Amino acid sequence: MRAVCLLLLAAGSFLLAQTPPPTEPGPQAVVQQLFEAIAAQKVDIVRSLFSPNAVLLSVTESGKPASMSYQEFANILATSKNVWLERIWNPTVLIHGPIAVVWAEYDFHLNGALDHCGVDSVSLLKTAAGWKISSISDTRETSGCTSPLGPPQR
Repeated sequence: MRAVCLLLLAAGSFLLAQTPPPTEPGPQAVVQQLFEAIAAQKVDIVRSLFSPNAVLLSVTESGKPASMSYQEFANILATSKNVWLERIWNPTVLIHGPIAVVWAEYDFHLNGALDHCGVDSVSLLKTAAGWKISSISDTRETSGCTSPLGPPQR
């Protein structure tokens, strides 16, 4: 009986000591992956982060809205000769079951120069393949842009 107890205790300790399986990236990590893929112009990765029928919506300072599908966005990135860098800070992440929102201020640099800033609101859906971006809404402001991140590293 003592041998059985020792065996069960050893087996239980072994099972508890096992490394848990890796967890999938959360919503904030998916958004960061998007911005890294955009900066590296890795269009296939950009496409893989969106859900089917995802849209991008922007509102300029004048209040004029613009929208495009994620495929249109990826096609623009694929043919662009420019260097894009978007950075976010102090994100707020809200998750409820299979939906999430990542809301953050951002700055956007084009070819190394500050182009605009604003707020990103990224909606995500939890799918069998992990978190996928269903929409991105943003404001585009060209004045009053201040970033706590300082200038981009070259």
